[in-house]
Amino acid sequence: MSYQTEHDHSMKDPAGFWRKQAEALDWFKFPEQILSLDDDGLGYWFADGEMNTAYMALDHHVKTGRGNQLALIYDSPVTDTKSRYTYAELTDVVARTAGMLANLGVVKGDRVIIYMPMIPEAVIAMLAVARLGAIHSVVFGGFASPELAIRIDDAKPKVILTASCGIEVKRVVEYKPLVDRAIDLAVHKPQSCVVYQRPQVTAPLVEKRDHDWAELLAKAKPVGCTPVKGSDPLYILYTSGTTGKPKGVLRENGGHAVALKYSMKAIYNVEPGDMYWASSDVGWVVGHSYIVYGPLLHGCTTIVYEGKPIMTPDAGALWRVCAEYGVKALFTAPTAFRAVKKEDPQALLMKNYDLSKLKVIYSAGERLDPPTEAWLTEHSGKPVVDHWWQTETGWAITANMQGIEPMTIKPGSSTVPVPGFNVQILDDSGQHVPQGTQGYIALKLPLPPACLNHVWGDENKFRESYLIFLPGYYTSGDGGYIDEDGYVFVMGRVDDVINVAGHRLSTGEIEEVIATHPSVAECAVIARDDELKGQVPMGFVVLKTGTTLSEAELQQQLVNRIRDTIGAITCYKDTVILTRLAKTRSGKTLRKTLAHIVNGKQYTVPSTIDDPAVIPEIIEVLRSKKFVSN
Repeated sequence: MSYQTEHDHSMKDPAGFWRKQAEALDWFKFPEQILSLDDDGLGYWFADGEMNTAYMALDHHVKTGRGNQLALIYDSPVTDTKSRYTYAELTDVVARTAGMLANLGVVKGDRVIIYMPMIPEAVIAMLAVARLGAIHSVVFGGFASPELAIRIDDAKPKVILTASCGIEVKRVVEYKPLVDRAIDLAVHKPQSCVVYQRPQVTAPLVEKRDHDWAELLAKAKPVGCTPVKGSDPLYILYTSGTTGKPKGVLRENGGHAVALKYSMKAIYNVEPGDMYWASSDVGWVVGHSYIVYGPLLHGCTTIVYEGKPIMTPDAGALWRVCAEYGVKALFTAPTAFRAVKKEDPQALLMKNYDLSKLKVIYSAGERLDPPTEAWLTEHSGKPVVDHWWQTETGWAITANMQGIEPMTIKPGSSTVPVPGFNVQILDDSGQHVPQGTQGYIALKLPLPPACLNHVWGDENKFRESYLIFLPGYYTSGDGGYIDEDGYVFVMGRVDDVINVAGHRLSTGEIEEVIATHPSVAECAVIARDDELKGQVPMGFVVLKTGTTLSEAELQQQLVNRIRDTIGAITCYKDTVILTRLAKTRSGKTLRKTLAHIVNGKQYTVPSTIDDPAVIPEIIEVLRSKKFVSN
């Protein structure tokens, strides 16, 4: 079947299309109510179906004879530890962990916060909560106590599951003091806290409230899967809100399972039994969708990696894992590839590994800049596929559908809308803009399965955040355009548009030019306030290791490149060299924070920042160049 035929079917008969996809899963009671619409045109999927996501992801495979197949591989270069679980073994430990939670009083609909490092127990915890029909909320391990407290008060968990520590490249992060302080700060007090004691740190336990994970698990008996409705919540995952208060994205069981199962073949072109690796963290949506649920629903083997793309031990880490386990599809963020490129510009470490089983490299989380895509393609010899999605959607909005009809890769484009998604480019008034013209990327309602239709605990928040601005559409918050071939180009958040003397310029477009410079490893462009022109672009760059180019030489070369590529209209002149960019833990560059610093506006350091020490470093550099005052 061609891509166009598949997409057309999903547009003309969404209920029929997704009913067919739902048939690939093992329901307790197959849904009759495939799609229902509310007054806003928002879709609700498989509401009356009866199911259990953990059953579909685990027990089903054991029942159908795949119990001896590998389900999960744990690889931890930071602790020099590796382990493996078959589907039968993973099902057993999840069932016993669910029994442990049931003994603590967790029942269907209860919330459980999971605050853990990248160890198998984090995945086991998620599946155990799902097995009980309860709702998990994974909070990225190492999040500051005040941020964890906000999530405790919003989700109101009965139990918190944590570990004694997380392990970074050069330090051990004790989790228990962070959890204790968060509980002290929170108004809501969880009944229980269960601590997985790691060898590196033994955490003290608070009497009556805290429990040792291993001791509880040893006493627990396995429990079966609690049936839930397709419309019942599976998890809450918090994403940044414009007000500073995180929004709890609510994911329903039915649509989530159907969409992820479909995506594994349609987008990633993997079969049951294949090795699939999303190099992310379970604290992020990629980890939920493609470390845990997607691969297991499809019957693949998934990899839980406790390490970094570099320094554990070197920039060959990604390639080592792919070669060692025979990974067929690798999925990670562009920032990881740029880090590897910076440390190993000639990809010499890649040559040490047999990557013959690796068929396609996938990237998402931020825009894959064309120079990084070209570098990866040249040195790996593999197709490098960018695809675009959000925490809110839970899976790709646009992609190169490798399992349906692989399409020509256009650098800078995440290719075409995935079946189920009706992608439109609109202006401020909701009118369609001409082909090739930038505007707001909007998704015509109803959204396909797995996309959020509620914000936890706030009935109006979803409508206010996503539906009011462009009625009849979900507003993505990203800007971009669609070209003459129907390819979508996502140019960045709509607030990443620079208005230079009335001309709207994309930071992504300028970054694209800067990134092609042979000495540049990473870059970010922000809008600097200007009395004459309103705004002018300003570049931050991180140079490749071993570069000898002076700042003055680099600045002039970049000015020339941008003038030659985009035009003098950009008014680009200022480049600042940094040792590193300010980023979130998931790898997104904090452009808005950088812009506020440069423009003398009040800013708060986001709780998601990878290392708060980077901000003072950047301010000192800017001060030395008189871009900020003392």
